[in-house]
Amino acid sequence: MTDLKAELHSKLRDSRALLLSKLDGLSEYDLRRPLVASGTNLLGLVKHLAGIEYVYLTTSLGRPKPDILAWEEDGSVWDGADMWAQPSETSEYLIDLYRRACASGDETIAALDLSAPASVPHWPEERRQSTLGVLLIRMVDETAHHAGHADIVRELIDGQGGSDAHLLDQPGWQTYTTNIQAAADTFR
Repeated sequence: MTDLKAELHSKLRDSRALLLSKLDGLSEYDLRRPLVASGTNLLGLVKHLAGIEYVYLTTSLGRPKPDILAWEEDGSVWDGADMWAQPSETSEYLIDLYRRACASGDETIAALDLSAPASVPHWPEERRQSTLGVLLIRMVDETAHHAGHADIVRELIDGQGGSDAHLLDQPGWQTYTTNIQAAADTFR
């Protein structure tokens, strides 16, 4: 029988690694630039997930957070300040921050049972109480969700697709997308 905590933690680590792999070899500009109407950008995803790791897997479980996040301290997180990198926030700083947040989360996961009580400070009072298990599921979901965003943003930057990109060569992908477009065009 699979250990549920170990399986969830493994999936979280896989999604974290996927997210970080999407940053490899890119310029500061490409790491920061928004490529979709919502402004989604690679460093913003890393910054956002660092904050979420700290909230859900550290402070909500009564554990000390090793870093002070300026956007939480000044409340600008509620205006989206966690979704993009300020010019003063280097990519090295944000990536290291994310790694520290992940390490803090890993320590929490190792130290506590899935039934360990949690309290999420920004949730409504009547729903604030939770457990490590529920928050770990939420963190796996959030990280996989945003790693998917990173996949798309990276593909928009330089064409580097997801894990199945190796299945076809460039002409093969062109044929594939042409067929998809043709199918969609039947509904114009």
